[in-house]
Amino acid sequence: MSADLRIGRGLVLDRRLIEERFVTADGPGGQNVNKVATAVELRVDLARAGLPEDVWQRLTVLAGRRLTAEGVLVLSAREFRSQDRNRAAAEARLVSLLQQALIRPRRRLATRPTLASKRERVEGKVHRGRIKANRGSGSRGGQDE
Repeated sequence: MSADLRIGRGLVLDRRLIEERFVTADGPGGQNVNKVATAVELRVDLARAGLPEDVWQRLTVLAGRRLTAEGVLVLSAREFRSQDRNRAAAEARLVSLLQQALIRPRRRLATRPTLASKRERVEGKVHRGRIKANRGSGSRGGQDE
């Protein structure tokens, strides 16, 4: 196992911040599920990872309840019957989450409606108004003329 985990854009996560724990998984697996602890729980101390402030802000939103008050990210993987595959799945989720946090959202540029769209909106309102105005005429009673 290498000493660090490459995320992208120069971000490297020290593997010493990752603690993994294996627990017994529920679900399919027959006798194996009762004997072998195949599900993995990764605990990553991101508070000590030295992430840039903007990345940390986005990560707290993306992680949601998986991030504890102490800044520890808890990820679990239990979809496979082997420890190695579950470890790889949890690690892939960690990398994916951190890569998403690296992406800076684009600032929205304020735009104005075009003249054509303004005209189209007004014409639609006028047309709808005419339809409603014509509803009262006819042989149906109940309206004062």
